[in-house]
Amino acid sequence: MSIELLLLIGGLALLDTLSPTTIGVTVYLLLTEKEKLTKYILIYLLTVALLYFLIGVSLMLGLSFLLETISKIFQNRVVSWFIFIIGGILFIASFFVQNKKKKSKLPVLNSRSILSILTLGFITFLIEAGTAFPYFASIGLMINSKLTWFEWSSILAAYNFIMILPSLLLFTCYLLFRKWITKPLQKLHMKTSNYGGSALSWIMCIVGFILMFKSLDYL
Repeated sequence: MSIELLLLIGGLALLDTLSPTTIGVTVYLLLTEKEKLTKYILIYLLTVALLYFLIGVSLMLGLSFLLETISKIFQNRVVSWFIFIIGGILFIASFFVQNKKKKSKLPVLNSRSILSILTLGFITFLIEAGTAFPYFASIGLMINSKLTWFEWSSILAAYNFIMILPSLLLFTCYLLFRKWITKPLQKLHMKTSNYGGSALSWIMCIVGFILMFKSLDYL
């Protein structure tokens, strides 16, 4: 396991922290929940992280059996050109993704319960999984690097911790500085509801660049 690989995956994990939905829901819970805030925040974030971890493990185990075949396929010149073109499309399209105001895709919960928080975490996972380009790119890098199960499972766990770290920091700041942070959180809540397009454009740009760079050796 090289330092270069860890730095690259670490960068992709930091990129995934730009995802607005998890932060938006965290802010929503901070502003609306009083009695069981700690319990619900931790359940919500653990649900999101665990679902991402499980899908990562599933992909790693499912694709590991085809590792040699996949490696040969990706070394094919035609496939490399295809990946390069896809990367180019993502890179160019990132400049045209606009930050439009949209209604929230998340449901408004009329009553709080552990089941409702779990449901909220599952819905967040469904919304974000469709655009989790950095996560899937990291999994692809780990597959091609032929890591042991302990190495890739540790990286997946660390990746998912980094992904929810901004929400954990927000929660910690709220507990320590509640009087001073409430108004900034209200402003952040308004911004994150309209931030999706901007975050997606950065993700598309960087992942597109990585795909083009990685396919150059086999063109």
